[in-house]
Amino acid sequence: MKPERITESLCRLGECPIWCERTRRLYWVDSRGPALHVLDHASGKHASYPLPEVVGSICLREDGGLLAAMVTGIYALSPEGAIGPRIAEAVPNHPDNRFNDGRCDRAGRFIVGTMNDKARDPTGVLWSLGTDGRLTAMEGDVIVPNSLAFSPDDTVMYFADTYRHAIHRFDYDIETGRISNKQLFSDRTSAPGRPDGSAMDADGCLWNAEYAGGRVVRYTPDGKIDRVVELPVSQPSCCAFGGAQLDELYITTARQRLSDDELKAQPLAGSLFVVRPGVKGLPEGRYRGDVNQLGAAA
Repeated sequence: MKPERITESLCRLGECPIWCERTRRLYWVDSRGPALHVLDHASGKHASYPLPEVVGSICLREDGGLLAAMVTGIYALSPEGAIGPRIAEAVPNHPDNRFNDGRCDRAGRFIVGTMNDKARDPTGVLWSLGTDGRLTAMEGDVIVPNSLAFSPDDTVMYFADTYRHAIHRFDYDIETGRISNKQLFSDRTSAPGRPDGSAMDADGCLWNAEYAGGRVVRYTPDGKIDRVVELPVSQPSCCAFGGAQLDELYITTARQRLSDDELKAQPLAGSLFVVRPGVKGLPEGRYRGDVNQLGAAA
């Protein structure tokens, strides 16, 4: 499982790779660039589009576009980086908070967390953006939300608070979008890095990027690590399955906060990598709200 670098561009903070099986394109963001990146699988052509503010995550939409969770709210986004209507405003009362990691469930909701971007205070919240454009709080007391993923049967949601060095699992009701029965899935206190973004494979195993640990690990459903992908950089940030057969694992990385000496030792920091792990992933969920109607009402 040797990772290969597949783009020349270097992101300050690469995040949220997401595969569109309809267009066979991979999307990801440079959160701190900020920019949207697009890779066409067939041609290998890579394009990037600047965005107006820090972006925490993106998701696919049922109508073919994207959503982008940014500082001032959640917006419709075209595949060419054009900002559309704002679907939801930033949450009031916490002016230092911004949206971070997010993922759609297979019922069309966008689950996305907020975090304090100026201090690592636990003022963040995990939110569910319904197809009606309403934000519903799911979990509070969050420092840095990450690792959102759903089991293949939609009964389990995974979630990590990165600065608490822990991945949790919840029972998930796909009909209502409610979570319950929070349990510790993996204590990462003594791990090489912190739990960051994740992807789910078709066998029900969770692949998690260990930020500052230089690796991506696979957890079986009982929380045991059975595979490790070592990277030539220390800050993998997220991963996603893609490719025509969903058998390629794409991994975003970061170069932020590395010293000059560290950057010299890690010249590929900030690159996009791919590895073929011998298992397949699952198609991503898509947001099913009508963004034009919701944008007009916002």
